[in-house]
Amino acid sequence: MDVKYINPFFASLTNIMPQLGIQNIKKGKLSVKSKFIKSQGVLINVGVVGDIKGNIIYGTTVECAKKIASSMMMGMPVEELDEMAQSAISELTNMLTANASTVFSEEGISIDISTPTLMYGDFTATASTAKVICVEMLIEDLPFEINIAIDKVLA
Repeated sequence: MDVKYINPFFASLTNIMPQLGIQNIKKGKLSVKSKFIKSQGVLINVGVVGDIKGNIIYGTTVECAKKIASSMMMGMPVEELDEMAQSAISELTNMLTANASTVFSEEGISIDISTPTLMYGDFTATASTAKVICVEMLIEDLPFEINIAIDKVLA
């Protein structure tokens, strides 16, 4: 997969998170996974259609999801991943993917995104491609993954 299909997702995370008051963001390693994505606790799937097709599966721990949700809700304590916290994390992934789609648009690549689907617990999700590029990040020293599964490039 060409790096031009990976960088917009990395750039969106480093652009959006500071706007939410989260400054401690570190890039981890880049790796290739199979289509089976093991949950660390929370997975959010966002479909991508248009000039490129596939899905983006964001993954993190419940602890990280609660910390991000708390930051998004102006520091309100988040003790459990309740409906409000799930809505905040889903909206985060919507913002991240929409921001990446804007970067793609500036490169002449038109995409639309689906509504995020959040799942949590101990399970394995299946991506839309046999190989998935995983961008590992640390947010406030907690793991956060962007799993990029693009299976058709029309651009």
